[in-house]
Amino acid sequence: MKVKFCAQRDMMDCGAACLQSICRYYGKIIDLQHIRELCHITRNGVSMLGIADAAEALHFKTLGVKITWEQLSDDAHLPCIVHWNQQHFVVVASINKETVTVMDPAADILKYRKKDFLKSWLHFTDSASAEKTGAALLLSPTTEFYERPSNCKTKPRPKTLNLLRNLLPFKLNVLYILITMLIGCLVSIAFPYLTKAIVDNGIRNSDLNYITLILIAELALLAGQVTNDIVRSRMMLRLTTNISIGLISNFLGRLMALPISFFDTKHVGDILQRIKDFGRIEDFLTGTLLSLLLSVITFAVYGAMMLDYSFVILSTFLVGSAIYVGWVTLFLKKQRKLDYMQFQYLASNENNLIQIVNGMQEIKLNSCERKIRWGWERLQQQIFKLRHYSLRLENIQISGSALIDQTKNLLIVFFAAKGVVDKVITIGELVAIQYIIGQLNAPLHQFVSFLRSLQDAKISMDRMNEIETVTAEEDMFTHIEEPDLTRDSIYFDHVSFQYDGPRSPKVLNNINLVIPRGKVTAIVGMSGSGKTTMLKLILSFFQPSCGKISIGDVPLQNISPKEWRKHCGVVMQDGFIFSDTIEKNIALSDNEVDYCKVVRAAKISNIHDYIMSLPMKYNTKIGAEGQGLSSGQRQRLIIARAIYKNPEFIIFDEATNSLDATNELNILNSLHTFFKGKTAIIVAHRLSTIRNADNIVVLSHGTIVEQGTHTQLLSNRKEYYSLIRNQVDYVS
Repeated sequence: MKVKFCAQRDMMDCGAACLQSICRYYGKIIDLQHIRELCHITRNGVSMLGIADAAEALHFKTLGVKITWEQLSDDAHLPCIVHWNQQHFVVVASINKETVTVMDPAADILKYRKKDFLKSWLHFTDSASAEKTGAALLLSPTTEFYERPSNCKTKPRPKTLNLLRNLLPFKLNVLYILITMLIGCLVSIAFPYLTKAIVDNGIRNSDLNYITLILIAELALLAGQVTNDIVRSRMMLRLTTNISIGLISNFLGRLMALPISFFDTKHVGDILQRIKDFGRIEDFLTGTLLSLLLSVITFAVYGAMMLDYSFVILSTFLVGSAIYVGWVTLFLKKQRKLDYMQFQYLASNENNLIQIVNGMQEIKLNSCERKIRWGWERLQQQIFKLRHYSLRLENIQISGSALIDQTKNLLIVFFAAKGVVDKVITIGELVAIQYIIGQLNAPLHQFVSFLRSLQDAKISMDRMNEIETVTAEEDMFTHIEEPDLTRDSIYFDHVSFQYDGPRSPKVLNNINLVIPRGKVTAIVGMSGSGKTTMLKLILSFFQPSCGKISIGDVPLQNISPKEWRKHCGVVMQDGFIFSDTIEKNIALSDNEVDYCKVVRAAKISNIHDYIMSLPMKYNTKIGAEGQGLSSGQRQRLIIARAIYKNPEFIIFDEATNSLDATNELNILNSLHTFFKGKTAIIVAHRLSTIRNADNIVVLSHGTIVEQGTHTQLLSNRKEYYSLIRNQVDYVS
């Protein structure tokens, strides 16, 4: 058995890809997305503990160790996963005297000299023996592993068929384009015969009128071909535009249907690179694929014509072409791996540039322009090395291809010239043969381009299919029921939650709580106590690790999250402002803006006067993420957005922490009336925000330590008392 290469699809997939490779080593093909879910990947990647949890879920026995080189080479059960350069995971496939074979999911199956391997692996020092050690995860399959089915997800459809499905809605357009291509092909077929006629009949007989007539015919055919090309290019533009819009629209629709947890594990650069992948799919469908269909027809027609002239020349062409295609095919596997690596580097580069632009204020405040620029330059050097290697590989391929192609053409010229010398072929036929060979070479080169384009499109579809394999948010919720939102309270029943798997720390631990209908419930606690996590569970962003949350007697898991959120007005700490007008930002939940509701919401959130002072008032365009507004104004705008929905449930997460005391007082007075009859859940630190709540819940380290009214909790002189006293002491 050999360790197979499994490529990581983005920057955070290395651990999951390593485990997938080991599963394949033991004979099981496990879907990467399934392993990714088991690993509990976050935006920072995956830990060795997460990989161990996933491996045990797949029925491996695991042992995470820090071991020396001697222990790894002599005693460790291979293949195993090791921590690489303190930021990556690779599979150690085998160890010889001088070399270590490694499956690097970001590169390939590589061989390292012992000293180079140790340099990247050994990062710890044993306190007892002072020997250098490295982290490794040893794995051994159990009988249950061999009994499980290979694929945990649905079997993927053939990728080529997946690609072709995108053409089906536009089959009539495709048919018209193919007809224009066929017309162009038929016109071009006439040219070698006309050329032969000029040489063999016009020139040999010195008949200038005949030559003129043939040239006029060629000119007419050329004019028709140009017109045909113009018509085809317009049809092609319409087809490419429709396909591009359709592909990206479907992708965005699917993306928006995914749970928030998916976006917590992805960098913006990864998603943007995936969108750019659609360009390759579009080029394949509308350019390479349709051109190939024409090329097949052209090759068949000109091949038949060549057979009519010389079987030897056609045989030489076919043999040379087979060698040419075989040579190019040898490089496809390596180019595929380079493509995966390039995707990761370009995604990192995209992410890096986004961070630089968005973080410019912090860069200037900390005078770290040079440090940031040097970091960007180091990334460019890595990209350059990859491109240099890719160029070197391409140069070898092109040089070999050119040598094979030119050798084939020279042999054809030799056989054709020999035919003229032997008086088997006329001069006119020689010219026609040269033209036909030129026409046959074009489909050949087109076929080679098709192979490369098909591989690129398949790689892009692989990355798109990652989105397809993630379970949509709505599909996570079964037996959809509608609770009675007019009278139902929210219940937490022994709820616990962990972000990073069963062995990670509990963010919430055994929460039992009733949030009564029509009352204001405040949640307080130190930073990191689990307050925001509770809100995210209520909003169905995540599901509890154990226990359940219910609306009345209906479990939250049985309620459509989309429908549930329609009844919630939410202000989160990191609320987002879109690059649009103020009124459209406030009326984000409606397709049509209700101006009266917008003004009412703005007045309650105390931002109406500011908006009316602007030249364009509610039609004022604001920049992305609220550029041009102060933090307090952005926060009031997001509060207005929640009020505009007029929901049954209000959820505020530090909704007034950026406001000055005057604005906060005015908003709280307005909200007091707005909250009547609604269920409000408020997370806050400020005493002014929470003191009038009907019930105050105090969290500490993910556990409810006390609850009651402001007066009751102060008299208890416990956790809440300490929080308030610290705040009062700080103010005084």
